Amino acid sequence: MSGYAGRIAGSRPTSGSVWLFWLGQAGFVIRGTTMAVVVDAFLSARPDRTQPAPLAAEELGFADLVLATHEHRDHLDLPSIPAIAAAARGARFVVPEPLVERTAEAAGAGRVIGAAPGTAIELGAATIMPVPACHGVHVADAYTFGLTEGEHRYLGYVIALDGVRIYHAGDTIRYDGMAERLRALAIDVALLPVNGRDAQREARDLVGNLSADEAAELVRDAGIPIAVPMHYELFAHNAGSAGRFVDRVAALAPWATVLVPGRYTGILVSAPA
Repeated sequence: MSGYAGRIAGSRPTSGSVWLFWLGQAGFVIRGTTMAVVVDAFLSARPDRTQPAPLAAEELGFADLVLATHEHRDHLDLPSIPAIAAAARGARFVVPEPLVERTAEAAGAGRVIGAAPGTAIELGAATIMPVPACHGVHVADAYTFGLTEGEHRYLGYVIALDGVRIYHAGDTIRYDGMAERLRALAIDVALLPVNGRDAQREARDLVGNLSADEAAELVRDAGIPIAVPMHYELFAHNAGSAGRFVDRVAALAPWATVLVPGRYTGILVSAPA
């Protein structure tokens, strides 16, 4: 086991806190006192990565839950799923409802749970509340909720673990009612994409996300006390600026804290007093 994987596996926060370990791009391990939740882990090799994965898929044997927000490979890394499933034999996989069948082919029958907005998923000490994301498989079908027979193809997740409520946005832009929804869910920590979008990237069929400015506005409008930027550093052709996000949050929501994890390190966050 690599040093980073060993550190994650061996970490245990005190009650009322969780560790957030960054895996690059939108990947995180949320480590509670009794559970480890993995979200959007992109671990397989690809020639356009600017950084290798910080750990191997087979090193995620400590995982209890493995979540993916949508089907793009840097979020649902199907080539890595069989190794994760073999290493973490008790882990369950949570994906949007339309992706259950293809994920089950990789993870094994009976291990995959379909997620839909508004329906909470309770597994062990964790409660997962899926929320809509506005994205697209291709630019031609962006920016939508990806409804397939009424089921959402793109999600974010609010993960309640050890008294801390973490919002992982997945890939999304802002949509009507988003800030109000998140405020009602009493988010403690938000993991937000900041790479934005533009005509040049969209011409290459790269569906974009919140920009640093838009993510900062969401922090302000949703009353989010702690924010972590993500999805800005792994591909040179689709990058963003964590520094810009820090500056804009300072200007728009000076009461909020921005935490930018190092490569690749953990940050400890605690439930509000």
